[in-house]
Amino acid sequence: MVAQTGERFYEAELYRLKGELTLKLRHSSDESYEARIKQAEACFQGAIAIARQQQAKSWELRAIISFVRLLATQGRRDEARAMLAEIYGWFTEGFDTADLKDAKALLEELAV
Repeated sequence: MVAQTGERFYEAELYRLKGELTLKLRHSSDESYEARIKQAEACFQGAIAIARQQQAKSWELRAIISFVRLLATQGRRDEARAMLAEIYGWFTEGFDTADLKDAKALLEELAV
């Protein structure tokens, strides 16, 4: 749809959501769990790259939160925390928004 319309405003979010949905797949005839993890990781990384290209910090934050959760499940907590801390530190206001509250809680969880 993005390619057809040329509308790219939500492109990063679409990639992030595709990654989230990929992780939620329970059964797939041809794909292993590891393959779905790799697909989701690629979606999250794509979402992050697009958001950065568009200088869309809110979309970038959402994509990083999703990616960080995946990294944490893989035992990559230090990498996850560093990545999330970097984007969280960029914000100077809006700390009462759901995304930034979620990011703060996730940072605290990863610090333990």
